[in-house]
Amino acid sequence: MPSSFSSSHPADLDLAFFVAKLSLVTRNAISFPPHASANLIRGQFGKSLFAGRLYEKLFAPPHRTEGPSGLKDPPRPYVLRTSSLDGKSFAAGTNLDFSVHVFDASLTPHFAIGTLEHKHLSLTHPVQAASRVRVDFLTPTELKNAPLPSFDILFARLRDRISALRALYGAGPLEIDFKAMGERARAIQLHEHRLEDIGRTRTSKHTGQSHSIGGFVGHAIYAGELTEFLPYLEAGYWTGVGRQTVWGKGQIRTTILT
Repeated sequence: MPSSFSSSHPADLDLAFFVAKLSLVTRNAISFPPHASANLIRGQFGKSLFAGRLYEKLFAPPHRTEGPSGLKDPPRPYVLRTSSLDGKSFAAGTNLDFSVHVFDASLTPHFAIGTLEHKHLSLTHPVQAASRVRVDFLTPTELKNAPLPSFDILFARLRDRISALRALYGAGPLEIDFKAMGERARAIQLHEHRLEDIGRTRTSKHTGQSHSIGGFVGHAIYAGELTEFLPYLEAGYWTGVGRQTVWGKGQIRTTILT
């Protein structure tokens, strides 16, 4: 596993990261409420595997020091993928299998306890053309100031998140015309949507404060000249989009429709 992420095609824009497949073993029987497993896994995961400055880097409340404008806090260098555990119960001694998508290559050695798979996504070479796509919101998604996922808002949140991850942990911020792409995104129509609001909160043991970890799930269908946006939509499966992606929120899956 390389110690840093690098592109084999320097002229291309890309997103490089690795997927760590890990397991925890339950000491006692445990049940996970729907859409809430990541919150519990995150606490035990951090306590079990990390300590000291690394724990602070991964799990302590973030504080903005640098990074793209418009972000109150820098994005964490990972997201949890635990939705397969949601709504299920497990006996003591059971393996809880889950994945972590990690965007900071310097953390690679700390995930060597699991199976590591390197991923490299091109942001400039769509696999095919598209004029209609379906986006499934697989986990609760919350887009700031957007009760409905209009395409321009969805794309803007994806673009900004990917750019921030690259700026802080990868090859640098996106070198694209943000304004021009944003204008083209506004021409994409939200053709159909079926969404369900999921209300869920978490209470911090450290601060005692409660935070929403809910959002909407379901799907939306978009129509228009979508080809150039496909790589960003596909990246959203791995990065998440919107608020609190570290808990696995905002995972999307895109299907090209004929």
